[in-house]
Amino acid sequence: MSAQFALIAKAWPFEQARLLKKRLDKLGRKSGPVTFETGYGPSGLPHLGTFGEVVRTTMVLNAFNELTENAYETKLLCVSDDMDGMRKVPPHLPEQDMLHEHLQEPLTVVPDPFGTHDSFGAHMNARLRAFLDSFGFSYEFASATDYYRNGTYDATLLKAVERYDDIMKVMLPTLGAERQTTYSPFLPISPTTGRVLYVPMKAVDAKAGTITFDDEDGTEVTLPVTGGQVKLQWKPDFGMRWAALGVDFEMFGKDHQANAPVYSRICKILGAEPPTQFVYELFLDSVGEKISKSKGNGLSVEEWLRYAPQQSLSYYNFVKPKTAKRLHFDVIPKAVDEYMQHLAAYEGQDEAKRLENPVWHIHNGNPPQDVSPISFALMLNLASASSAHNTDVMWGFIGRHVDGATPETHPVLDQLAGFAVRYFEDFVQPNKVFRSPSDKERAAMDDLLVRLRALDPAEQDGSVIQTEVFAVGKAHEFEPLRSWFQALYEVLLGQSQGPRFGSFVAIYGIPETIKLIERALAGELVDG
Repeated sequence: MSAQFALIAKAWPFEQARLLKKRLDKLGRKSGPVTFETGYGPSGLPHLGTFGEVVRTTMVLNAFNELTENAYETKLLCVSDDMDGMRKVPPHLPEQDMLHEHLQEPLTVVPDPFGTHDSFGAHMNARLRAFLDSFGFSYEFASATDYYRNGTYDATLLKAVERYDDIMKVMLPTLGAERQTTYSPFLPISPTTGRVLYVPMKAVDAKAGTITFDDEDGTEVTLPVTGGQVKLQWKPDFGMRWAALGVDFEMFGKDHQANAPVYSRICKILGAEPPTQFVYELFLDSVGEKISKSKGNGLSVEEWLRYAPQQSLSYYNFVKPKTAKRLHFDVIPKAVDEYMQHLAAYEGQDEAKRLENPVWHIHNGNPPQDVSPISFALMLNLASASSAHNTDVMWGFIGRHVDGATPETHPVLDQLAGFAVRYFEDFVQPNKVFRSPSDKERAAMDDLLVRLRALDPAEQDGSVIQTEVFAVGKAHEFEPLRSWFQALYEVLLGQSQGPRFGSFVAIYGIPETIKLIERALAGELVDG
């Protein structure tokens, strides 16, 4: 039944799944393997982009399986471009002098500066696999070096020799005049130095499957393009890989968009139909600049996971992938709460709406039922008001608000409490700026004190409390009304925004809130 709804679901993974199915139908493929691919450059550590590409591709794969009712065998293939020459030495690595001696050698030939693997490429591939395994991704790993050396690419490389002129006709118009005179899609591995060479071809023999060039010492050399003695430039390599591996779906960042037609044309030249392609927007930093590993202006996966659960990061990647989004610490609480809201809604939704719900895609149609009864934003304000530096302080309030709740009975709540404490210590507390209330605000807070004292001290219905807070704002003619709530947070918590104030009071406690307001009116928070 859900396959029927998958035919019309508007969630972007289903849109991509339908495009892929249309492609397969056009090719007459009703069964057999369907390959989803992601690529990885192992010169640097896995990062947020790596996670985003794999998690988003997995979402499309799951949507495709749902759409086709598992009629096809599907796999996610993660290919490491580890035969690329090391063009520069990342400054954070040990053994800098040693690594500089191996510049331009394939990454799987460069010695491992950490001393734990056979090569730098092997070390970074292991880091990639450990990274992906830590998130529970289901994937098949592939090394480009292995594929070049073990014959996987041989037949397609021989086609590239046969159709060398056609490939050059695609590539040369994309290059500057000077580069055109020396360009070759083939990069031989020097038999004397072991380096990846960017040299022009003196001859290309389609019948023999060989290329001829001058080695670094000027000696003329002829090599077969098979057996790992030659690799392709990255743009032709992209298209060759699609053809050789039968790739059916691949997504990539907007920085590849201009080259995507080149990849596709080369794939066709080599006798295959290009895969369904999905272009996603790149993440920006807090000031709107493109995130760069070299600049260090991004937010790492490890940093996100210090303050929020993995599912919130998956959610952030799910939402509007074709829209550029600013990625900085301030977006984390919102992502957590929106994920939790969708999770809470899932149980009551019909099948059609569930396929539109982000948690279906995050959890492959089987989301958990353990939903936090307290929002993350509220947790943060609770940590702020109580100056909590451990979860014990937080549970002193949580246990009173949620009947019978303990860290053991509510592990998700306990996890969020830990995240809230860390986030408070690192971001909220250092930036708290209390201010004194204006005369108008002071009068309103005095009124609020009267109303809170009139309530049952054990009142935990946030809507009841919110009604009183709202009435104070109206009575004292705050316009717009949100300026009243902003004043409460600025004066009482040293920040400009927060969740529903009534909900905050309900969990923090009416007596504690009364004391907090009294301290603020006495000037103790500003002085402190």
